[in-house]
Amino acid sequence: MYFRFENLETWKLARKFTSEIYILSSKFPKEEQFGLTSQIRRAAVSVTLNIAEGADRKSDKEFVRFLRISITSLEEVVTALYITIDQNFINQEEFDYLYKSANILASKINSLIKKLL
Repeated sequence: MYFRFENLETWKLARKFTSEIYILSSKFPKEEQFGLTSQIRRAAVSVTLNIAEGADRKSDKEFVRFLRISITSLEEVVTALYITIDQNFINQEEFDYLYKSANILASKINSLIKKLL
């Protein structure tokens, strides 16, 4: 048996993105453990979880609602990335890589929404 979301390219990409956020945020200062580190991780996890949760809903309309929530969580991650670069927790290259990854993921989620509508 498998779950519907496991076959979605969007979910796989979100899972990889979440792992990259975890790796990057492990370098943040220890005093950020309960602040920015926790926040950016929770937002990244929310992207992945909402795709999974929505995939098993009874209608495409409900699935779209969860996909839109995942996009807002992704926007939260991007905002947190801006804060991390402003605070010099990450460098420009790390920011650019994750910013590009977030844009690709947002594009995939939006494409899935259009397909479902």
